[in-house]
Amino acid sequence: MIDKVACKKIAVAILIALVAFLLSFIPFTLTQSLLVGVIAFLVVLWTNEGLPLGVVSLLPIVLFPSFGILSTGLTTQHYANPIIFLFLGGFFIAIAVEKSNLHKWIANKVFSIFPATPRGVIFSLTISSGLLSSLLSNTTTALLLIPIALFISDDAKLKMRFALGVAYGASVGGILTPIGTPPNLILFGFMQDKGMETFSFIEWMWMMTPLVFIMFIVVASLLSVGVSDVKIFLDDEKKALDANQKKILLLLGGVVLLLLLNAPLGSFWGGLGLNESVVLLSGGLLLFAPPFGILDWMDDKSKVPFRIMFLFGAGFSIAAAFSSSGLADEVASYLLALTNFSTILILISIAILITFTTEITSNTALISVMLPIIYALAIQANMDVKLFMIVATVCASYAFMLPIATPPNAIAMSSGAVSVKDMLRYGFLLNLAGIFFVVIIAELFWR
Repeated sequence: MIDKVACKKIAVAILIALVAFLLSFIPFTLTQSLLVGVIAFLVVLWTNEGLPLGVVSLLPIVLFPSFGILSTGLTTQHYANPIIFLFLGGFFIAIAVEKSNLHKWIANKVFSIFPATPRGVIFSLTISSGLLSSLLSNTTTALLLIPIALFISDDAKLKMRFALGVAYGASVGGILTPIGTPPNLILFGFMQDKGMETFSFIEWMWMMTPLVFIMFIVVASLLSVGVSDVKIFLDDEKKALDANQKKILLLLGGVVLLLLLNAPLGSFWGGLGLNESVVLLSGGLLLFAPPFGILDWMDDKSKVPFRIMFLFGAGFSIAAAFSSSGLADEVASYLLALTNFSTILILISIAILITFTTEITSNTALISVMLPIIYALAIQANMDVKLFMIVATVCASYAFMLPIATPPNAIAMSSGAVSVKDMLRYGFLLNLAGIFFVVIIAELFWR
C-alpha cells in the first residue's frame, strides 16, 4: 500500500528543491545552484521525515555524483571520517552505561547535592542531564532521564518544568565535550579537512566549562521561577555498585586518564601523541572483550546509531561540496558587508542567524552548510577563523524553542507533560540568553 503522507512529504521536498535551484541560479553557477537544490531537498526530508533519517543521509552518495557536484569516491570517503569512529567508540561506552544502569547511580549522586524541593530537583535534573549528555548522546540522555523526572511529582506544572530541565540540560551539556553533540564532531572533522590544528579533548572542555556552567544556572533558575518550596520525597536508597558498573567506571577512568595525559601542557608536557579517535574506539571495543564482556554484538548492535553515523557522513560530504564547488566562497563574498562591523557585532550576527535557524532544521545539516561559509568569510576578511566557527557550532546546539529543533525537545514534548506554548515561552528567553553568553564568553575567553 502506498504511503500517501510520505509521498506528499517527498513531493514537498522536490518542489522546495526546485524553487531553491531556480532562485539560486540567478547569483550562482549551475553546479552551485544544483548543490543548493540538493541541500534544500535533503534538509526538507530531514525536517519532515518523508524518508527515514538514515536513508536521507545516504542520498548524497547518489545525488552528488548524479548532478556532477562531487565524485562518488570523494563523497563516500567522508562517510569514513575519523570523527565518526570517535563517536562510535563513545557510543559503545554509552550503551554499556545504559545497560548497566550506571546512569542512575550518577544521577542519584547529583540529586544528593541539592535539597529535595522543586527548585532543587530542577537544578539536579538539569545538571544530571547535562553531565550525562556530555558523554552520552543527548537523545539517549533525555530518553533515560525524562521517565525518572515524570515520576517525581504528580503536579502537572512541576512535571512540565522537570521535563524541560532534562531536555534543555541535555542541549546545554552536549557542548561540554567533543563527542557530546554532532555539531562538535562536524567542527572537528571540518578543521581536520582544512589542515587546521584541532583542540584536544581537555582543551575543548576547558573552553566550554564557563559557558556550560552559566547556562546550567540560567536554565534551572528560569524554570524555577514561581515554584513553591514544598518537600519532595525522592528515592534515596543507597545501592552499592555491582561488578559490571565497577568495570565500566574503571574503563571510563582509564579513558579519561589517557585523554588527560594526551593533552599537551605548553612547554611542560607535549602529550602522548595518541589519536583521540583511537583512544575512544579502543575503550568502546574493550567492552566486548574479557575481562569486561559487558557488550554483546548480537544483542547490542541494534542500539548502535548507524543512521547518526550516516548523518555525520552526509554532513562532511555537504561541507566538502560547498568548498569544492566554490559556493562557500561565493556566499562569503556576499556576506563581506558584515566585515565593516566590529568583531563583536559579527559574532552577534552569526550567533543570531545560527540559533534561530537551527530551530527549524537539523543542527548537523545546518552546521555542515554554514562552517564552509563562515570559514571562507573569515579567511577573506582576515579574521579569527576558529573563533567564528566555534560560536556557530555552539549556537547550532542551543535550540530551545521548538520540538523539531533537537531530539531532547521532541522527547519532552512526546511525554505529554510539555506543550508547544510552554516550550516557546521558555525557549525564546533561553535562545536570547544563549546568544548573549556565547558572544560574551567568546570575546572574553575564546579570543
